[in-house]
Amino acid sequence: MKKYLYIIVVLLMYSCEDVIDVDLNTIEPKLVVDASLNWFKNTTGNDQEIKLTLTAPYFDNEIPPATGAQVTVSNTGGDLFVFTEESNTGIYKNNTFVPQINETYNLEIIYQSEIYNATETLKSVVDIDFVEQNDEGGFSGDETELKAFYTDPADEENYYFFEFLNDIPEVPSLEIYDDQFTNGNQIFGFFTEEELETGDLVTIRNYGVSERFYEFMFILLQQNSTDGGGPFQTQPATVRGNCINTSNPDNFPLGYFRVSEATELIYTVQ
Repeated sequence: MKKYLYIIVVLLMYSCEDVIDVDLNTIEPKLVVDASLNWFKNTTGNDQEIKLTLTAPYFDNEIPPATGAQVTVSNTGGDLFVFTEESNTGIYKNNTFVPQINETYNLEIIYQSEIYNATETLKSVVDIDFVEQNDEGGFSGDETELKAFYTDPADEENYYFFEFLNDIPEVPSLEIYDDQFTNGNQIFGFFTEEELETGDLVTIRNYGVSERFYEFMFILLQQNSTDGGGPFQTQPATVRGNCINTSNPDNFPLGYFRVSEATELIYTVQ
């Protein structure tokens, strides 16, 4: 029995040294638009930035920036806001943006002789009323749960995008909500983390968003949930945002152009 066990262990050790080359299909890089213009309450909202990158192969460690683009945002009154790139980083900034609730904005990107457009309306958001903490949350009863309460305005349709930021998770926790069944009531955004400790800071942000962005994020979060399988599982479909390539529709971009009023609360874990 010991002899057989030894042979199996040796075979496993040597088999692990084999290198397997995976021949993956490749396509031309697509433009990825990260254009979230956020007007935080009690600020002017003048300083904004838009980030443009390109898709890259799965095993690449770096995401290439989309440099040399012309990026502008305009409103219905004809005001034009030019976004200037910072040192070939793919990050385009503007410090004269004028946010206005319910105003419609148009994004135009000219990149490699192709024109990309998107239109979105700046949606308002209510303040976060208070945060409630529960230290016995989760299935195991040892996770810290936070509920960020807010009061939904009555007699209007609202959509919310919550972002919870903390040093523990590698990526922010994102949640979306609508008021279909909670119109005019006090409700909450929800966050849970097992490793939170007393004194930790959690930044809670709530953005007012459009119905179209809500639907976009709903599909995106569903595909990236823990039930969505491993990294090599085929996704049901490519999630397209509101940006279109008017020059070459087949070469569609990824990402979304969003314009939101936002509120922020920094919570200290008790």
